[in-house]
Amino acid sequence: MTAVLTARALLLDMDGTLVNSDAVVERCWRRWADKHGLDFTEVIKVVHGRQGYASMAVLLPGRPMEDNYAENREMLAAETSDVDGVVPIGGAPAFMAAIADLPHALVTSADRALARARMGAAGLDMPLVQVTAESVGASKPDPEGFLKGAAELGIDPADCLVFEDSEAGIQAGRAAGMRVVGVGPRAAAYDPTVHVLDLNQVRVDALPDGGLRLTVA
Repeated sequence: MTAVLTARALLLDMDGTLVNSDAVVERCWRRWADKHGLDFTEVIKVVHGRQGYASMAVLLPGRPMEDNYAENREMLAAETSDVDGVVPIGGAPAFMAAIADLPHALVTSADRALARARMGAAGLDMPLVQVTAESVGASKPDPEGFLKGAAELGIDPADCLVFEDSEAGIQAGRAAGMRVVGVGPRAAAYDPTVHVLDLNQVRVDALPDGGLRLTVA
């Protein structure tokens, strides 16, 4: 069934939405789970979409946040140096080319260095507007990142479409008062506005009034 949505800007998550980095994420978090004697299958359910320190706070409740921040710095360094297996999500290169001149922003839980590394490894250009881990005080599912992306683009949140793959990200988009395009198998379970298997199912067209039309096949 075809769905058509109109908007004035797109806010794009990175991991799982534009870039498939699951191999790296699983390698790094498996090492972390082993280090702390945790079940990796439970750990991986938590980490998608969140900043590392926030995932650690969920998985090791009661541990001082200073320890989570410190280990998060180590995790970011490990993930940034490992791009083996990082590839674009299906349809991402054509999608990014189609929206190059339309209002859009990257809103990711990665920091700037990790975002550049993964987008580069996937052969995707970085959007001019980027909301990364350094830009916010709270991790998804808090809506701060998406609200900041809308503000930097000068677009009302209600006129923004979020592209997300994770539970935390979809919750953040909804909390920001935005509609959400769920991308990939993880997203289907979290009731996005519309769902696609990958970005091959999405077409974006500019409208005469400066808005955009999203057609989901």
